This record gives sequence, C-alpha cells and structure tokens, in this order.
Amino acid sequence: MLSADDFLVLSPIILLAASSVVVMLLISLKLSHRMIQVCSLILFAVSFASLFFIQNLLPYYVEPLLVIDRFSVFIMGLIIFSGMVVSVFSYIYFEEKEESPKEYYVLLFLCTLGACILAISENFISLFLGLEILTVGLYALIAYLRGRHHNIEAGTKYLILAAFSSSFLLFGMALMYLQTGGMEFSSIASSLRKELELPPLFLTGFGMLLVGLGFKLAVVPFHMWTADVYQGAPTPVTAFIASASKAAVLAVLFRFLLQIDGFRFKLILLIIICIAVASMLIGNILSLQQRNVKRILAYSSIAHLGYLMVAFLPGNEMSIRAVSFYLTAYVITTLTAFGIMIVLSAKDDDAEDIESYRGLFWQRPELACILTASLLSLAGIPLTAGFVGKFYILASGVAAGFWVIALILVLSSVIGLYYYLRIITTMFSGTKPSVTTEARQHPFYYMLSLMVLSGLTILIVWFGVSPAGLMHFVNDFGLT
Repeated sequence: MLSADDFLVLSPIILLAASSVVVMLLISLKLSHRMIQVCSLILFAVSFASLFFIQNLLPYYVEPLLVIDRFSVFIMGLIIFSGMVVSVFSYIYFEEKEESPKEYYVLLFLCTLGACILAISENFISLFLGLEILTVGLYALIAYLRGRHHNIEAGTKYLILAAFSSSFLLFGMALMYLQTGGMEFSSIASSLRKELELPPLFLTGFGMLLVGLGFKLAVVPFHMWTADVYQGAPTPVTAFIASASKAAVLAVLFRFLLQIDGFRFKLILLIIICIAVASMLIGNILSLQQRNVKRILAYSSIAHLGYLMVAFLPGNEMSIRAVSFYLTAYVITTLTAFGIMIVLSAKDDDAEDIESYRGLFWQRPELACILTASLLSLAGIPLTAGFVGKFYILASGVAAGFWVIALILVLSSVIGLYYYLRIITTMFSGTKPSVTTEARQHPFYYMLSLMVLSGLTILIVWFGVSPAGLMHFVNDFGLT
C-alpha cells in the first residue's frame, strides 16, 4: 500500500500523468493554441520544481519496481527540462504550420512521463512499461504533420522497427528471468554474484536486451533508422528524441549494468567496447557524407552515444559522474542546435539543407553565434560544456586503463570537427540571403525563441568556462 512518502517522492511522475489529463480537459474547453501551450509550460515547470521537494527523502524505494536516488532525480530533471524547452519550440514551430496542434502537447507529456519512468526503473516490468509509454507517444509525434508524406513514412518506419526491437527486448527479459528467477535488478545481481562466467542462457537474454535498448539509443549496428526518422519527424520531435528519449534509455541501461556488476564479465565489457568504437567511428564517418543538417545531427548523435558508452567502461563512481556531466552537455547543446533550426524553418519547409545557412551571420548574427556555440560544444572545443564533458569521459577511460579506446575517441572527435566546421564556415561565408531566415517575421515568436536559445547558450559557455559547480553536484551521485 502506498504511503504519504510514496506519493511525495513520486510527485514528478504523478504531475506529468495528471498534466496530460489536464491538457485534454483544456482542449475540450476549446482554448486557443497559445493558451494550451502556456498551460503546458506551467505544468512542466511545476513538475520540474517538484524534484527539489523530494531531495530529503533520497534514496527511496517503491518496491519492487522503482528506485529514486540522486542520479535518477538528476536524469528526470534533464528529461523534464528537455520537455519544457521542446514545448516552447513546439509552439514556435506549429503556430504557423498547423491551425490547432493541441493534442500534440498531450503526447509530449506522455512521452516525458514514459522517459521519467525509465529513468527510475529497477525492474524489467517498469522498464518495459516506461519504454512503451515513451515509444507509443513517439509514433504519433513523428507522424504528426499528416500533410507531409515523409512524416508518415518516418512514423511508419519507427513503428515497425520499434515493434521488432520490443520483441527482442521482451524475449531477452524472459530468458534472463528464466536463468535468475527475478526481474528486479538487485535480485538478478544476487543470482550472478557467485558466477565467474555468464551462463549461456543469461548471455543470450542480455544480447536480446541490448538489441532492444540499442535500437532506442541508435548505436551501431542498430542505427539504420536514425537519419530517416530525424529528417522526417517535425523538428521539435527530433529534438526530443535526440535529448530526453536517449537520456532515459541510457540511464536505465547504465543502472542495469552497474547493478549487476556487469563490467566484471569480460564478454559484456567486450560487447560494450565494440558498440562504443563502432558508434564513434561510423557515426562520424557517415556524417561527413551529408548535406542535410538534420541527417548530420542524426549521425552525430550516434557518435555521441558512442562517447557516452566509453564512460560506461570503468563501471565505478567516476563513470556515473562522467555520464551525468556529458549527458547534461549533450542535451543542452542538442536542444540549442535544433532550436536554431526551428526558428529558421519556414511554414512549408524546414531549414535542413546546409545552403539554407549560407550568409546567416550577415542576416541574423545572433542566431549564427548561438548555432556556432552549440556546434563547437558538440565538437568538444575548449570553453564549451562539450569539451569538459569529453575530457571527463577521457579521464574516466584513461584512469581505468582503456588507453586505446581513449585514443579512438580523440581521433573520431577530430573527424567530427570537419562537418561541424563546414556548417560554421557556411554561415560566415558569402552574403547570399537565406530564404529561411526571412520566413519567420512575427516579433513575438522571434523574441521568445531568442530568450530560450540565449539561456541555453549561456549554460553551454558557463559549464565550459566554470564547470566546478556542476562537477561538484554530480560528484555526490551514486546508484543505490
């Protein structure tokens, strides 16, 4: 039976679930798009604020499904913050594209809810429940602009491939349950504690689990859907997939591996190393061939997930800190890059082609500078949050003796520098007016977007110049 403390510690989850119902009620009252969006933004802010009221209760277990500790609360904060930013960008994006995209916000709340459940899962049941809430909402969000054929195509591709990955995930869970007799991560860890080598049945189940979660993370070799879905989905939805969705799946996979002490098994370590190296190299190499900015960021995200998996390898407290810091930098930077794309998008066309950004500095210097800061952070250039996060990952890998992996990370980052600089040089070269920079003239939209983007850029530079505050904060993390 749930106690008062259970309700309090689960308040962010309860508020997100209630928010989707509240938005549905507001839609039934036939309120305008602006009113629905303002109410959604307030509800996101309330959910985010509730995280600060549960700090004294941590760590807290809601047996047998959930565990709420400082790490999971931090990931929930990133997810809800991403949802809040995407909500603002969605208003800017949809106001001129579709007359009444009100149901969109219901789906956005449900996806955020599913991602948060993933972040606090400590059981296969809650993991699958959270993943399905997230994924089912994303089906509809990706195909939301029904008038565009490539949106429907992207939604269908994601639906079919996600269904296959969920099948692998369920079968893998069943095999691990058959081997260990438990679905809680802690009970699985107990059954494996005396094992020197992984039993074949468990290893098969873990491989299938990795296929299911690897699809959601879009790491190599489960990455083939990424560029098409990123390009086909509405840009705010792409931003949500690249930030909140991946943060949630990464967090639950990380928790599972640490809980079962998976890194003491050489085979699991080898699998993670192979996925990390392949993702870093293939993600960056594929980006070199692209002229579409959405596809560049799609393949770039594959490389960044490879970097994050390098932070997994030590399997200790430093891994938790490196993952937390780099994930923060990645989420903020990705939201900024996609935010610029949203502002520059026209009513009937998104600002996807690199040529759309030619001469942007001479037309919109503030937007060009913000996009430059985000791309430099993604590239890991000093004085940005991305550089400090990448350094943190390198330090954790080197400290654990993974010198070769660290060298591959550095070399792949050098490859990535090329396509980021290609976008930057395009913005600063020539004086040709971009069609998309003149598309959104409404001053309210522009000022609202500029405020949000400026705030995100300040965070990118702040965490890059003075990372001590965030480092001190994540140093207290630990998995219970």
